[in-house]
Amino acid sequence: MLRRQVLQAAAIGAVPLLARAQESGDIVVAHIGPFTVLPAPDARELHEGAQAAFADINGKGGIAGRKVELLRLDDAYSFDGFKARLAEAMPRKPLALLSPLGSVTLKQMLDTKLLDQTDVVVINAVPGAAVLREPGHPRLFHIRAGDDQQIAKIVSHAQALNIKSMGVLYQNIPMGSSGLASAKAAAQGTGMEVIGAESGTDVAELAKAAQQIAAKNPHSAMVIGAPKFMGQGVAALRAAGVSQQLFTLSYLPAPALKALASSGARGVGIAQTFPNPNGSNTPLQRLFKAAMQRAHPELKTYTPFHLEGYVSAQIFAEAARRARPLTPAGLTDALHRMGEIDFGGFRVDFSKGNEGSQWVDIGVATAEGRLLY
Repeated sequence: MLRRQVLQAAAIGAVPLLARAQESGDIVVAHIGPFTVLPAPDARELHEGAQAAFADINGKGGIAGRKVELLRLDDAYSFDGFKARLAEAMPRKPLALLSPLGSVTLKQMLDTKLLDQTDVVVINAVPGAAVLREPGHPRLFHIRAGDDQQIAKIVSHAQALNIKSMGVLYQNIPMGSSGLASAKAAAQGTGMEVIGAESGTDVAELAKAAQQIAAKNPHSAMVIGAPKFMGQGVAALRAAGVSQQLFTLSYLPAPALKALASSGARGVGIAQTFPNPNGSNTPLQRLFKAAMQRAHPELKTYTPFHLEGYVSAQIFAEAARRARPLTPAGLTDALHRMGEIDFGGFRVDFSKGNEGSQWVDIGVATAEGRLLY
């Protein structure tokens, strides 16, 4: 039986790590992401959440007396930018790279074997597309539930609503094509018909693909792709006359959906891979909100990406405390050895592989761009 360890609120950050004489100075962690170009605020919000976690950790003495320094580098939403920023970061000897974002960038990272040439651990790749996990890489860890799990949850929810057919409007990028395959796999044996339509980001092309789905008159539709694509896809489907239940994956925040789809945002189901960031029912939610209030007092509400960044930083810190030695190889080993850990209401377990969480829920967007859980 796998050993289960539960971290109580007061105990998070309390596991000791033996300091070694050769280890000195700050522990460096890098966050490379599309802080510009990508219109959705995902990278910024991930970074703000990680900042809040590390501020708390450093305020309590750091890890074995060493502070954690979080680097922020902008890859401008391209693999070339990502590769260049990673090369800039590596002289600082970062132990880990937190929450890189973009299925095209991450797929190229794997295809070019960039991780084989770089001594760093990647924690929490975004998105959770199957093509990034199968086969993945020994030093690429996924915290959030994958697209397979999100899509399976959406299909299961649709079945509960007696939905018999679902259109899938998907972007012509790796997460889009693998998302369509996931939808077909989830619907297999259920009697649900899946109707796919591929599109790029051109507005006219997107409108045409939405009209193809509308012509089939499905009981529901799901949009899979980058955040902007999903928001514009919802708008295109509504403009094409699709009034039925719509769904998207977790990468599209409700406020961004409202901005992109206007009144079409109302009632859209958005898969969620982390608990409600504005709730207070669990120790994790309370610790997170307190940390955010200290680190970012100007923010009054929080998004799932804020919580995701916070959790990713806490998982890194927990593994770093246990790593023997504190190197990328030691960190990789520690992540696997930790077993199942409950971060105050959100469980992660890398003991069987590189996928940590299966948690998925569905939130519903309001006309005002809020998310109801």
